[in-house]
Amino acid sequence: MDDTRREALITGIGIVSCLGEGPQAHWDALNAARPAADTTTFAPYIVHPLVLPELDKQIPKKGDQRQMEPWQRIGTYAAGLALESAGVKGNTELLGRMDMIVAAGGGERDIAVDSAILSGIGKAANAGAFLNERLMNDLRPTLFLAQLSNLLAGNISIVHGVTGSSRTFMGEESAGMDAVRIAQARIAAGQSEIVLVGGSHNGERKDLLMLYEFGGFNLKDRFAPVWQRGPKGGFALGSLGAFLVLESHAHAQARGAKPLARLTAVLSDRSARKPSGIVQTLRGLWQNLAQRLRPGEYAVVSGATGTEPATSEERTFLSEHPEAAIRATGTYVGHALEPQFIMNIALAATAVSRASLFPPGDSSGVEQPMQGRLSQAVVTSVGHWRGEGLALIEAAG
Repeated sequence: MDDTRREALITGIGIVSCLGEGPQAHWDALNAARPAADTTTFAPYIVHPLVLPELDKQIPKKGDQRQMEPWQRIGTYAAGLALESAGVKGNTELLGRMDMIVAAGGGERDIAVDSAILSGIGKAANAGAFLNERLMNDLRPTLFLAQLSNLLAGNISIVHGVTGSSRTFMGEESAGMDAVRIAQARIAAGQSEIVLVGGSHNGERKDLLMLYEFGGFNLKDRFAPVWQRGPKGGFALGSLGAFLVLESHAHAQARGAKPLARLTAVLSDRSARKPSGIVQTLRGLWQNLAQRLRPGEYAVVSGATGTEPATSEERTFLSEHPEAAIRATGTYVGHALEPQFIMNIALAATAVSRASLFPPGDSSGVEQPMQGRLSQAVVTSVGHWRGEGLALIEAAG
């Protein structure tokens, strides 16, 4: 069999973030080089808030919208955009056999209910009875189920009719890497012909900011581009949704779909996180791609978080490849954990499909202008705590 028939082609992109909706809005914002960070709403913490889309365009039923938490609405909306981009939205026969792989967190807290319980439980005559009563009466019926990460996939199935096999991965940045890796591998192995893969994240949550503050991961007080955050840096949480439609070459060709880019390889690993451990892990992963890369024609789209020591170690590794133009997208869209890798693949594919790279986003010297034609992009992911990965995106032609 011709190997090209089992290539994984990107035929649909659905993205929403602080930069807007869809590849064109993101491309325009990246070329304008203006980060969309909010330094006041959750001060002293920095966040990248979602530009709220018109939900009715992709989630037409108000009842469906109401029963979802924000992260589910974001993801279901982005999934609809990806299906629309691929030209398969509403195609019942195709959607019925489309596989789905989702990267997701564990749901959201109801802050108002939590606050009321914490205020009242100390005054209650019977704390256990008080807690049970409040949980039964104050939470909407779906909230307990909404804590399950696979509710996003369920909502996508209900709203968009994607009813093939379904898998959901949890595990922060690694979840997104493995979701795409397995989607690409299934297509290469002939186990899938068309896959919807993606995830979503709501970064505008006080409980989440508190959780990551316990680990010392949040960017505070002043916004700075990723490479300029220094030894006491951190990530700025972002709200975003990112979904891709991946398709075998043969399947896309048979239905006349125009590919946006090729997803040639996806690699993941987990370093020991000892000094230089990340550098060693990235070197090992890079060797699997090195023979494919064309100097002068490729860039690195980095998922660097801004947290330390992970960001400094990635920077050390990237300095070994001075031929590559580097761009850290976290400067623009923030950090969204589970879907971050998928968003960066979408942005890399958008750039490759235009054969050009958006301009540098900082003045550290890490990011330099790219003079030549862009035909390849390596997407990096170094988890803030665990998980490393690379993906190679190439022009479809």
